[in-house]
Amino acid sequence: MKIYTFQRTQKLPISLSEAWEFLSNPKNLSILTPTEMNFTIISKDEKPMYAGQVIQYSVTPIAGIKATWISEITHLEEGKYFVDLQLYGPYAFWHHKHFIHEIDGGVEMEDIIDYKVPFGIFGRIFHPLLVKPKLEKIFSYRQKKLVEIFGKYLNNG
Repeated sequence: MKIYTFQRTQKLPISLSEAWEFLSNPKNLSILTPTEMNFTIISKDEKPMYAGQVIQYSVTPIAGIKATWISEITHLEEGKYFVDLQLYGPYAFWHHKHFIHEIDGGVEMEDIIDYKVPFGIFGRIFHPLLVKPKLEKIFSYRQKKLVEIFGKYLNNG
């Protein structure tokens, strides 16, 4: 069983409270997802994010194929981090850690995703051709959208 790790950091010139308020609101995920993925939240839970929260959404990850994705917020420390775990969806396994901490002049956000692709050997063959480039594209889009919303880069890593 092959588990892949994807990691991305981004620095923004905003306060920790601004970053947390935006990033911990599930509604904002649609803003940070490329429009061609047709991201739609199905859940009607309007409460602020909490450990144990289940979020359901539909997404079109590849080739117009619509998928339901159900995640649980398994861990959360307000203003510091939260973790979502895919309970059902397009990946065989998806564990996404979101960290936020203050730095000089703003915040640094770090995403660490541990994931497994489905379809065994075929999934592993398509990982470098399709899956990894798609993750790169999604997070590049997210990075650009956050800059549009909150301002210039701060020497991003």
